[in-house]
Amino acid sequence: MLLDLLSEDPQRCGAALGYLDAAVLHQGSLYSVTAPAALFVAGILDGPRTMTRCESALPWDDRERPLRAALLDWLGSVAESVFYWDEAEDIDEDDEDEEDEDAQAAAACRAIRRDLYFAVLPFLDDADDAVRKAAVGAMGYLMRAPELVEFRGEQAQRMRRLAHDATVSERAAAALTLGSWGLVPQAFLADPDPSVRAAAALASALDPDPQALAEIRRALVDPAAADDWFAEHLPQLAGKFRFSLVEALLRRTRSFEEILPEALAIARMTNAYTVESDWGPLLERAFPARHAQGQALTAAQQEFLSAIVDNEECWGSVANPMSWFGKTGLPYDRESLRALVSGT
Repeated sequence: MLLDLLSEDPQRCGAALGYLDAAVLHQGSLYSVTAPAALFVAGILDGPRTMTRCESALPWDDRERPLRAALLDWLGSVAESVFYWDEAEDIDEDDEDEEDEDAQAAAACRAIRRDLYFAVLPFLDDADDAVRKAAVGAMGYLMRAPELVEFRGEQAQRMRRLAHDATVSERAAAALTLGSWGLVPQAFLADPDPSVRAAAALASALDPDPQALAEIRRALVDPAAADDWFAEHLPQLAGKFRFSLVEALLRRTRSFEEILPEALAIARMTNAYTVESDWGPLLERAFPARHAQGQALTAAQQEFLSAIVDNEECWGSVANPMSWFGKTGLPYDRESLRALVSGT
């Protein structure tokens, strides 16, 4: 499968890409094969055959682009998975053999991050847009590694230079990347484009900054529009853009009443499938203590629940919202919730 990456046959290249994602790094899992496969990919990046244009065999990725860009994206995903392993606190202690295998796979991937850094580095200024953007995305995850901290200052300067002469998506990616390194993307917070300002405002280093909170609020006036700001996927974003906006909003505020306008904007456009990332956490903020039967709703709680009840997309056969209603002591039955909201 790895050799197929050098075949210059778009179909075989696409199938090999699908295999890397589905088998070698399945849903971010690290295996004994992941590190050697990543080293192989890093070793062929600068070969001319990786400029073959192809699509991945995966049904959810229909982008046609140079194979090199897709391989850089995949290396970024490897680096991201190792980072999350580093951050993980809950390891299954019931299966020691599995834990040992996972830990060994993670250690092997951790040991090659320096090699991956030098493999990705030459493509940060590539003439091809897709290759350059994929390299920036991969570097964003690599620079979180403690053993690469010596290079972070140099790469941060490179990201900051993008504030002056880069596309909107590249500026947003640079702002998100700096924020993920714990740095302040201050220049991007003054960008003429609202999407770049919102991306910069997500940085945790800007949590105390009222201007950053104001940008988050402005973006959430129309969450659907914010989701559509970036026509192409930014590697630094997990899921819809509104998910990150909601997370930052909740991190910087304390009461539900102060975020009611944003909560209502989400409630009116969301759906049952995304409850874990948008309206579920808002529901939890609205009901910090479990709701007791017969207890009166506050005006803010009533307005928010009413918007959820009225939104058809939040109901149906999807069970995702059930646990969120259970945690807050609210009924999951739509008619029962409607009766609670109306006071009947």
